Amino acid sequence: MRRTTVLRTGMSALLVLGAWAGAGLAPASAAAPAPTAEPQASAGLLDAMESDLGLTKDQARSRLAAERAATAIESTARRAAGPAFGGAWFDAGTGKLAVAITDRAKAGAVRATGASVRLVTYGAARLDAVKKKIDGFKAPAGVSSWHVDPRINRVVVNVVADQQTDNDVKAFLARAHQAGPLQVQKTAEAPKTFAAGTVGGDPYYTGNVRCSIGFSVHGGFVTAGHCGGGGAAVRGWDGSHIGNFQGSSFPGDDYAWVSVGSGWWTVPVVLGWGTVPDQLVRGSAEAPIGASICRSGSTTHWHCGAVLAKNETVNYSQGAVHQMTKTSVCAEPGDSGGSFISGDQAQGVTSGGWGNCSGGGQTWHQPINEILGRYGLRLHTA
Repeated sequence: MRRTTVLRTGMSALLVLGAWAGAGLAPASAAAPAPTAEPQASAGLLDAMESDLGLTKDQARSRLAAERAATAIESTARRAAGPAFGGAWFDAGTGKLAVAITDRAKAGAVRATGASVRLVTYGAARLDAVKKKIDGFKAPAGVSSWHVDPRINRVVVNVVADQQTDNDVKAFLARAHQAGPLQVQKTAEAPKTFAAGTVGGDPYYTGNVRCSIGFSVHGGFVTAGHCGGGGAAVRGWDGSHIGNFQGSSFPGDDYAWVSVGSGWWTVPVVLGWGTVPDQLVRGSAEAPIGASICRSGSTTHWHCGAVLAKNETVNYSQGAVHQMTKTSVCAEPGDSGGSFISGDQAQGVTSGGWGNCSGGGQTWHQPINEILGRYGLRLHTA
């Protein structure tokens, strides 16, 4: 055994060295366990939410409890709305899940689940169809991303501010407006992935690229697809061999999974980097739009923000990536592949974004349940 300490600053959030390698850790079918009883929030997590979200500790505790309740009822509220469902999000002002509906007659059934109701013009199916049509367009570099926003009942197209007058951008927007209800918003920069060149002492490397480990699965870990192609060898923080990329997809998607062996094993933990205690992973229930979310990565360590959008198409220079979740959490090169977590529920792996953790920015992650389902993996949970 090269190391007996299970977790330490500077090593992988999800892997430790030891003698369990390969012991009964075969991939199994995907699972998304429901949230467990509400855990006590650590002082470090409350400090991070106070710093990044501007909340007092009491406000942070209340918000975590409200978000947990909203997550638990979202699927029930969706079923109650039926074909009238127009989307859902966590409303931080009311502390409730808000559900958009196109049929006033469904309001009572949705409210009975504990959610609040907003009457809208367009249903989710209509807006999803508009976004899918736009997905078929070739986007120029000045178009950053697009997604359905249930809060404004439109498809939002994000355009890089200093390229909004570009002829190709204007032509793209003209076609998008023809597809259906649309709103154009400006963003400061174009998106980019967060891989980095080799730097000693960080979680894992493939070739000359450094990335961050996402979540342990039985048999390995998941991470970002742009960090390595199928079969590529992976080295750990100490330079020793971990395993190989068993599957990888980028662009189109941005996910991958890496097998674990050679004296490494998996643990259901996200590294807190001394900012917060290391976080146990207990499931993968998806947090709603508006919920708080935190990210762990090897460059900028631990930061928090909120879920801004889901099912967003991101237009990287390498090609478009679909079904991404956008957040207000910052990230920097080397954070790619790292963990997005809400409470004790795994959310996804860091893909890319714009900005940095000094001046702020936005980041996208690839949802974890899609990765588990794609490769038939089972999340390692506490």
